[in-house]
Order: sequence, then C-alpha cells, then structure tokens
Amino acid sequence: MSGGLDSMVLLHLLSKMPFEIAVLHCNFQLRGLESFGDQEFIQNYCDQNNISIFTTHFDTEAFAKDYKLSTQVAARELRYSWFYELLEKENFDYILTAHHADDNLETFIINLTRGTGLEGLTGIPEQNDKIIRPLLPFSREEILKYAEENKIEWREDSSNASTKYLRNKIRHNLVPILKEINPNFLDAFQKTQSFLQESKEMVEDASIMIYQQVAKEAGDDIHFDLNQLKKLPNYKSYLYQWLNEFGFTAWNDIYDLVEGQSGKQVLSEEFRLLKNRETLILSPFSEMPEESEYEIGENETEVNFPLKMSLCNVGHTTFGSNKVIFVDSDKIRFPLILRKWKEGDVFQPFGMRGKSKKVSKLFKDEKLSLIEKEKTWILCSENEIVWVVGIRQDERFKIEKTTNQILKIELQ
Repeated sequence: MSGGLDSMVLLHLLSKMPFEIAVLHCNFQLRGLESFGDQEFIQNYCDQNNISIFTTHFDTEAFAKDYKLSTQVAARELRYSWFYELLEKENFDYILTAHHADDNLETFIINLTRGTGLEGLTGIPEQNDKIIRPLLPFSREEILKYAEENKIEWREDSSNASTKYLRNKIRHNLVPILKEINPNFLDAFQKTQSFLQESKEMVEDASIMIYQQVAKEAGDDIHFDLNQLKKLPNYKSYLYQWLNEFGFTAWNDIYDLVEGQSGKQVLSEEFRLLKNRETLILSPFSEMPEESEYEIGENETEVNFPLKMSLCNVGHTTFGSNKVIFVDSDKIRFPLILRKWKEGDVFQPFGMRGKSKKVSKLFKDEKLSLIEKEKTWILCSENEIVWVVGIRQDERFKIEKTTNQILKIELQ
C-alpha cells in the first residue's frame, strides 16, 4: 500500500471480504516529509480498522546509484524483494497489488517504445507466481468513481503530477490523446491484449513441440541441433522464444551465430550461447575461479567438491572406462592436485609410451566444444598429469607387472 487512490480502494474492497489480510508499506524516502505523511496516514487507518501492518524504509537513491538503476526500477527491486521476504517469513499466501487497466496500458506503451515481443505486449499479468492484481480489469476512472461513492480517503503523491518519469509522461501527454481519438480506447485496448494473450499461448504451445525436436538437455547445458533448426521456416522466432528468459539481448548476433564459424559465442549476464560445429550450446557461466586448485590427501577416500570422486586401494584391475582409472600407488605423490586445465599442459596419453601430447591437441582430437574444455579437470601428482579427468589417463602412472599396490580412482 502506498496510501494512494488505487491501494486504498483495494484495501476497502478486501476489508469487506472474508480474508485475513495485512498491509505492507514501503517508505522510499524520496519526497521528504510527504513520504512520512503517507506512512502516518496508512498507520492510522490500519490502527482504526484493526488491520496488521508492516512498514520498512529504504534509501532508494543510494541503492539506485550503487547499482546504476533508475529510481523507479530501484524502488521496484527493493519493494518486491521485501514483499517476498515477508511472504515466506509470515507464511502469507499471496501478495496483492492495486495495478489497474490504465497502468497496463502505460506498461504496454513503455514496452512498445523500447521494442518488445509478444511477452511485452501482453502487459501486466493478472497473476504472476504469488502476485495477484485484482483491479487489473478496471480503469482509473472506475476506481475513482468507486472511491468517491464510498467516501474513501487517500493521499495524493505529488510526484505523479511530474513528467520527469517516462510513465508519467505517457500518462499525462499520450494517453489523453488516445482516449480523445476513441473514448472507448481502453476497452478496445483490453480486447486487443486478450487476442495477443491467446496468440502468445498458441506460440508457446508450438514452441514446446518444436523444442522437443531440436533441443537436447545435457546436465546444465542445452544443445540445439542446427540441422533441425534450419529446416524451420521461421527459426529466429523459435530461438527468441527459447532464449529470451536467459537474459540475451543481442538478437542479431545470435541469429548470425547460426551461420557463423564454430567457436563463436554470444553472452548474457549469466549464460553463453556457443556455436560448436552443427550445434548451438547454451550453458551457464561457471562460478569456479579458473585458478582454483584442490588438494586430495593420502587418507582421503572420497572427494565431493569440485567433482565427486572416490579413491580406494584394490587387489586387481577391472575393465577400465573414461570414468575409472587404475594407477600404481608407488608412482604418485600426495597430496594429489585437482585443477582446471591450462594452455600448454602436456601429458603422455595411455598406450603411447614415451610420446607426449598437448592437452589442447587431445581436446581437438576428441572434438570437445569450448564449454566442454572449460569444464575439464586435471588430476596431478606434483607437476605431472595423472588423468585428464573423464577423458584419458597418463601412461606414466599405469599398472606394471612390478606394481605392489593399485589405486582405483573413479569419477562418480
């Protein structure tokens, strides 16, 4: 609740219904004494009507400056973070906000001016996770009429009259012209949004069906088969639909990637999209520092981080695989070191006595993508590679006829 017209009408409506409710009020400290006046107004109303209230204060301008956000975006980030915190702490079921049809129109126009897909044109959803907006079907005019008929008091926010903010500029300058052109413009707009929502749902259904044909999930990664993708008459639309939620914005670069050279990539804040031969690979950035090294002590039988591995002495070998190696215990020196591979790493591949090979050449022979290379770990004894983990053991540490003790190392 801000104490303004919309939230006071919503509170009035809810107080007439059989719900257990509480009021949440944020003081953003942007309007000096006026902000504290809003808080006092809401506090008094809740006290008089025996309604629970939670309040908090934010230094919104400092937060906006620190995170390089606009004031309005900073205020939104702060309040919704606090809302969800209280939702969990107080075991509430839902958060209700007083957004209405005019807010929806303004959001539509803002998204339109910035460039958007169907997601932005369908506007504010009536329900999004735990957030419900019961007043969304109603106009500001209808809400005002209800307030006047029921003698509801509210506080006017002086900043709403300013055209400093984009939303206010649209509200005061553009929307009145649209309503002048068509007095029923808001009704027409709501019908249009209903049609857009139906189109969006149809697109989402088609997107899911095509995704199952083109994409394959491998752990945290998603592999898109370009041969299948390029058969689609409008594959760019599908790529947008699939990748939009991962924070990408450089869409032309992504579309160019389809025909680009292997090894090229496009980045978002937390994800990368890599062209690897006839595949696009979507993967999250690894949070593991590249220089991280982890020691494995002589008495350790289990490693849980950064990989899950087991180590044990055995009396004989079994059939090996990429995930299991057997080494001569007398040839290794503890602590073993687990680290990421480095450019220039050299080892002797198992079965190639006396012949060295660069790890980078091994990667090329194995046709590993950049992402797979970055995820590869190296197990070392002192400065010598024992195992390119999950790919190839080193010849120098293999079992001989003279081996007294066998160490089995298995990648779980």
